Amino acid sequence: MKRLPRRLLSGEEATLVEHLDELRARIFVSLGALAIGFAVAFVFHRHLLHWLNAPLPEGRGNPVTLGVAEPFLTAMKVSLMAGFALALPVVLWQLWSFLAPAVEAHAERLVLTFVAVATLLLVAGVAFGYFLVLPKAISFLTNFDQNQFNIQIRAKDYYSFVLTVLFAVGLVFELPIFILALVRLDVLTTQTLRSNRRLGYFIVAVVAVLLPGIDPVTTTMEAIPLVALYEASIWLAVLMERRTARTEAASLTEP
Repeated sequence: MKRLPRRLLSGEEATLVEHLDELRARIFVSLGALAIGFAVAFVFHRHLLHWLNAPLPEGRGNPVTLGVAEPFLTAMKVSLMAGFALALPVVLWQLWSFLAPAVEAHAERLVLTFVAVATLLLVAGVAFGYFLVLPKAISFLTNFDQNQFNIQIRAKDYYSFVLTVLFAVGLVFELPIFILALVRLDVLTTQTLRSNRRLGYFIVAVVAVLLPGIDPVTTTMEAIPLVALYEASIWLAVLMERRTARTEAASLTEP
């Protein structure tokens, strides 16, 4: 039985062929995790569809299909997306294990902390999107000019909208990680962030408009956490800068 690829240590040298063999093995592991995740999601796809249908307004009924193969293809698409979400930790671990030797040992803990926090923020973003954004947005959209239209919700369009909004809101919640990374790389400073708050709010508003969700309800619901996360990012960056400064000062005073 073939073993999983061994993770190289920080600074450990390897030949080009060894790197290519390791990359190939990690790609196979990632594809295997995706296949397993897809299989698990497809087995439970009815529960998954029921979970995705929950934000629909009461009495609206399940989404409709208009093609012979559409029920099967829709279930496959939703299962594939859910399978990718299930396999994502394995895929990210394989990517990190491949890139870790290029990262200095003292920075490895910081990277792992960023990854852990980013995962928690992603989960929080998906929960925020599911419980707050989607019900409001779907209720607004499905009741807009309802006396002028025979509103029927098509399954593939509905699930695409729901998954896209969940992904977008999850991505929005990664804003602190993005800003902290720029501060850590000295691309931004906390002084710049604090002195340009109005510009930051304007950029946040533009991002909210560009995110998926063309209706004003979804855009507003996405903008609110963006503003809050932007403000939180500034104060987190201030704390990180102070801690980095204290660490560097302590290292300079050591004999």
